[in-house]
Amino acid sequence: MLILPAIDILGGECVRLYKGEYGTARKVAEDPFTTVERFLLAGATYIHMVDLDGAKTGQKVNADLFCALAKKSSIPIELGGGIRDMETVTYYIDNGIARIILGSAAIKNPKFLKEAIETYGEKIAVGIDAKNGFVSVSGWLENSDVNYIEFAKKMEQLGVKNIIFTDISRDGTLEGPNLQMLRDLQAQTRLDITASGGIKNIEDIADLSKMKLYGAIVGRSIYDGTLDLMEAVKRCEKED
Repeated sequence: MLILPAIDILGGECVRLYKGEYGTARKVAEDPFTTVERFLLAGATYIHMVDLDGAKTGQKVNADLFCALAKKSSIPIELGGGIRDMETVTYYIDNGIARIILGSAAIKNPKFLKEAIETYGEKIAVGIDAKNGFVSVSGWLENSDVNYIEFAKKMEQLGVKNIIFTDISRDGTLEGPNLQMLRDLQAQTRLDITASGGIKNIEDIADLSKMKLYGAIVGRSIYDGTLDLMEAVKRCEKED
């Protein structure tokens, strides 16, 4: 299982949110470039990034920063947040982003999603962010009436291979991942699943690794020190 340390950018700074609420934004690192270097030294082989400004506005607000980070990093970066047209997808991929995560666009504009998959294949992933079992969009500011499993099945039918699943009620809480929702998702699809939200410690990593998931995104736990990134990476390498 891949361990993906997270860097969420709001106003150009590294922050973490609590349950997806923008008003709870808390700065967790001085500099995203130094943070990437720290993750590399800990053995990370992939980094997860989110443009929180972009998620809210639908624009590539922090594009220059992400492209500079991709250029400097020696490992691949996946990026989500505000990516809602082919021009933006192409811009990021041409500037070194390894994988694009589509969220709101996947539910609001399936035609665009299909074009992105046909053009870039497995460089396109879909973020499924759920609140009470239903998909949320626009930076988690809007709820839909779409069940997360039904949505995942639809994504699979469209050719999506990789999804990032977040239970918003666990995000930033350190309460542990929602294992049951992940199991249900795994049982009803053949997608590569990356778990996100609530991961606190090495025990949570062990639980997810036993499920043979594709990956796990770790954020607050590594910034707060409840999870040692190097230990998590080594644990998963050993089990693989």
